[in-house]
Amino acid sequence: MRMTTTNLSTLFAQIPKSPLPRPPLPKLRFPSPSHNFHVLMSTVHGSSASSDPLSGPWLSVPGLRLRDHRFTLPLDYSHHSSSTISVFARELVSAGKENDQLPYLLYLQGGPGFESPRPTESSGWINKACEEFRVILMDQRGTGLSTPLTPSSMSQFHSPQALADYLTYFRADSIVNDAEIIRMHLVPDAKPWTILGQSYGGFCAVCYLSLAPKGLKQVLITGGLPPITNGCSADDVYRACSEKVIVQNDKYYQRYPQDLDLVRDVVKYLEESEGGGVPLPSGGILTARGLQALGLSGLGASSGFERLHYMLERVWDPILVPGAPKRISYFFLKAFEDWLSFDTNPLYALLHEPIYCQGASAQWSAHRIIADNEDKFDAIKAAKENRPVYFTGEMVFPWMFDEIHVLRPFKEAAHILAEKDDWPPLYDTVALNHNEVPVAAAVYYDDMYVNFKLSMETASQIAGIRLWITNEYMHSGLRDAGGQVLDHLFGMLNGKSPVF
Repeated sequence: MRMTTTNLSTLFAQIPKSPLPRPPLPKLRFPSPSHNFHVLMSTVHGSSASSDPLSGPWLSVPGLRLRDHRFTLPLDYSHHSSSTISVFARELVSAGKENDQLPYLLYLQGGPGFESPRPTESSGWINKACEEFRVILMDQRGTGLSTPLTPSSMSQFHSPQALADYLTYFRADSIVNDAEIIRMHLVPDAKPWTILGQSYGGFCAVCYLSLAPKGLKQVLITGGLPPITNGCSADDVYRACSEKVIVQNDKYYQRYPQDLDLVRDVVKYLEESEGGGVPLPSGGILTARGLQALGLSGLGASSGFERLHYMLERVWDPILVPGAPKRISYFFLKAFEDWLSFDTNPLYALLHEPIYCQGASAQWSAHRIIADNEDKFDAIKAAKENRPVYFTGEMVFPWMFDEIHVLRPFKEAAHILAEKDDWPPLYDTVALNHNEVPVAAAVYYDDMYVNFKLSMETASQIAGIRLWITNEYMHSGLRDAGGQVLDHLFGMLNGKSPVF
């Protein structure tokens, strides 16, 4: 199915409404974009932040020239503060174009809590973008080289409350403010730039359209229209996403039916083990519910099914000595920890639900929604009843801060963030309804991470947006076929791919 349309009202009317009512949320007032811009500038000039970049020399990888920039920016843009962070951005051009007058394109990475790509050659979407643009890869605050929030660096805080307070400054609104300061100091004459937002980067892009649209020339979004309509809550997100997770589980077992018995056997083994699980190499514990978390990456990306299957086929150690006990292999346990990436990117676990919050708390939304679907997601019960054991999707649960060793020190801070109910707004529907910035978005019909129905509701709020709706790609479309995806989106904006 491939479709491009601007007739959003007709398409939106075809989307089934959720059978469950949304909980009432407080009305939020979003300051006008112009107000935010003046607050932003006064904050920077009134603080000890130095937004002038510290730039490095040009370096080379095959087909590209790279230059690093570092900025010292405010931690808190809401008022004058002496606290600052470092934000890192890497500039890319095609080899030989260092001195060319090229327009700028800012790439906003998926996440939250993941750094920008580290290119080793000119390939994929970067190769395509560098044909016409000077590309900026910005490590979003807290990631990569932008004052990274790692297990060791976060251990410096004297209390869980202090850490939780600090983490409130690492959502999309702060990322957008960082980008605006970088644009004003890096782009000649502070001209508006193009932005490309993938997944959570698309959330940041829509926040950018709300907060500082005058800094934008055009916006491209791939698999990243955030849920915003009617104060959309974390509960709405996980209720919709859990339905898609069930569909993806069924697809997985249709492709690899031999894994039905295998996964059930692993669940029974874990449940019968002392303490309900087996030790992980880093010091945590693998339980049945932990095993289900493999669906986070295994069910939603283009090669995820295969990666999950190949990982499961090596779950057991071979029996070399007759009578030796059955054991889960070290290979599998190590692969499990590497799969989740919490040791290198713990910010993802801490901020995953708060990115959806506006004026209300998340209260461990995914955990509550999954509990309401116990008949589908209770692994132990499913194994005992000889039913399929369903993996969970892009969800973070409170028990992870007990069972995953690297997250244990941040358990109390995670609970504080889960209960926080005064999160400021991230999206201004009034500004989006009057949007004048050209926007093109790839919406993946089978996306497990960013729900199609919620994406379409958001699209109906962004004036002038052009949509490319497709099931040709999954959420990883930009990684899998970046050149084709960018070609199509730019074609929609420049008239080469007309919209009917």
